[in-house]
Formats: sequence, structure tokens, C-alpha cells
Amino acid sequence: MTHEEKRAWIMLVVSVVGYAVYAAVVLSRVDGAPLSATPYAGILLWTVGGAIVANIVAETAMGVVNPRASRVKDDRDRQIGRLGDHVGQAFVVIGAVSAMLMALAEWDWFWIANVIYLCFVLSAAVGSLTKVIVYRTGVPQW
Repeated sequence: MTHEEKRAWIMLVVSVVGYAVYAAVVLSRVDGAPLSATPYAGILLWTVGGAIVANIVAETAMGVVNPRASRVKDDRDRQIGRLGDHVGQAFVVIGAVSAMLMALAEWDWFWIANVIYLCFVLSAAVGSLTKVIVYRTGVPQW
């Protein structure tokens, strides 16, 4: 497994686990009130920050565990990285357009913030999953 494939696995796991923690904490705070009335901002910021720190720690640990691993990117790594990024970026655009439409319709900030966060997570997860799949199956020849 290449260094870049390991990085994709780390991003996939961290993004999914971070969002799952966020969703579990927000849903545990509902207490019979409408979901949009649930306090979410603090936990959103903490889970985003925690995911960033966890990703950095995991990648650093990966480097410490296997210090001799090659970190050289070849043409295949660049193609896979580019493909994964293109697939993931679609969700950033979907989130931005959705948030804009929700703001124009004057939806509650809770829903706007959550659709943006969800689309960032989907971008990271689907982009990383694409990279992992392509590392396993090969770069498609169009």
C-alpha cells in the first residue's frame, strides 16, 4: 500500500467518524424540541477541529511507524489524486448551491450550516473512497 493510499484511508475514516460523532452528539441534545432548536455550533466547531487534529496525528503516526516508506509521488499517484479531488469537489459545489438556495428561502441557520458540513464530509469521504478504489482497481483509461 502506497503512502498516498494510506493517506486516503486516513481521510476517509477520520471524516466519517468525525461526522458520526457530531451527529450523535447533536441528536442526543434534542430533548423533545425541534431539531433546528438544538445547540450545534460548538460541537460542529469541535468536531471539525478534532478531525483536523486527528488527521494530522494519524498521518504523523503513519510516518513514525514506517519512516523508510517512500513519499515520492509518481504519475499514477498524481492521476489518482486528481480524480479523487474532482469527484469530491462536486459535493462542495452541491453544498454551496444548496446553502445558497436555503439562505434565499430564509431557512434556519441550523439547516444551512448542517448541509454545508455534510457536503464537506461527503467531499472528503467520497473523494478518498474514489482514491482507495482506484488504487485497488487501477486508473480508468477513458
